[in-house]
Amino acid sequence: MILVVEDEPGIVDFIERGLERAGFQVCSQIDGTAGLAHALEPTVELVILDLMLPGLSGDEILSRLSVQRPDLPVIVLTARDGVQERVKGLDAGAVDYLVKPFSLDELIARVRAQLRSARRGEMKIVGGGITVDLPSRHVKVGRQDVQLSSTEFELLTYLMRNQGTVLSRTQILRAVWGYQHDPGTNVLDVYVGYVRRKLTASGAEGRIVTVRSLGYRFDGDRP
Repeated sequence: MILVVEDEPGIVDFIERGLERAGFQVCSQIDGTAGLAHALEPTVELVILDLMLPGLSGDEILSRLSVQRPDLPVIVLTARDGVQERVKGLDAGAVDYLVKPFSLDELIARVRAQLRSARRGEMKIVGGGITVDLPSRHVKVGRQDVQLSSTEFELLTYLMRNQGTVLSRTQILRAVWGYQHDPGTNVLDVYVGYVRRKLTASGAEGRIVTVRSLGYRFDGDRP
């Protein structure tokens, strides 16, 4: 989940639309206090942060996140373009600094780069009795190994990283396959079926839920 903390509705809409087209799940806050509270939620993987906000300032949010979620990547997006401002933001904990006006393609590329970097240090994803060991690419249900193909592994990993969130077919296709499929393709349904059968055979039935007319959701918390 990408969190955008920005108080200009036009910019929020512009960023949200661009990130969603690129396959990301996005949420937003227009107030610094609400933005900080949302950034502390474990589902948030990266924050795009304006510095001039109502409520808490972006500088204060950076300061608090550096203590409470030091591994959370924060990309500053601001009109402050002075060298000292950039240095201050990076020293405060931002991983990147982009000045308005900005290129949406560049912002998306920087988001991808920061998520890749953050995930290199990620070791495991756990949910619903399933453990995914990322460095070895091993999947277990309890103590039982589950053998997945490379595409099946990427699909399960993407769903589990966003567990509890409904992901659209377009988001999943772009995130896992990396390009735009024909909207009528059934490749996603086929691979969801593959993964479901393998998880069910290992005792993890019903974790990947079909949400009619919307997409799929991984349920990790239900009994």
